[in-house]
Amino acid sequence: QVQLIESGGGLVQAGESLRLSCAASGGTFSWYTMGWFRQAPGKERDFVAAISRSGSTTDYTGTVKGRFTISRDNTKNTVFLQMNSLSPEDTAVYYCAAARVPQVTSVSHDYDYWGQGTQVTVSS
Repeated sequence: QVQLIESGGGLVQAGESLRLSCAASGGTFSWYTMGWFRQAPGKERDFVAAISRSGSTTDYTGTVKGRFTISRDNTKNTVFLQMNSLSPEDTAVYYCAAARVPQVTSVSHDYDYWGQGTQVTVSS
């Protein structure tokens, strides 16, 4: 059983940056593709970014390409999401997830474990 704990959320102004972290425990971190999803009020949970087991491959949803960067440190069992040039449209609860699949995936059903989420609020 893998436990995921997100941190780093908060309230920022438009144009500012945040760095989210997700610490994993209870499993072999390097076996898992890791992803970030987000859910805005009244909306479905959407894919944001994913990174392969080794960190060599990444994928992003179109609206965050060039602004967000996903990375991982397998020695520290942690995945990160660096978010730059934030806008109010990025306001959401951000979830970290782990998938026991060999390739990056944007499909939420591929992910086996989920964190509790961290709130990101961007004011205009």
